[in-house]
Amino acid sequence: MPKMKTKSGAKKRFRVRPGGTVKCAHAFKRHILTKKSTKVKRHLRGSTNVHDSDVLSVMRMMPNA
Repeated sequence: MPKMKTKSGAKKRFRVRPGGTVKCAHAFKRHILTKKSTKVKRHLRGSTNVHDSDVLSVMRMMPNA
């Protein structure tokens, strides 16, 4: 039986925390920032958790995590 491979795009975007939650970066913070307010950009800093409905699909892409 061959080994299951991790999706290389998923391993760059997600980290599994010890509690089982999945950490990811915020969207909408990469470009076209001039029209966004300072408050919006400030709240997009840091990391967040993947939504509960998407955790299963992320874990399928990362079977060894």
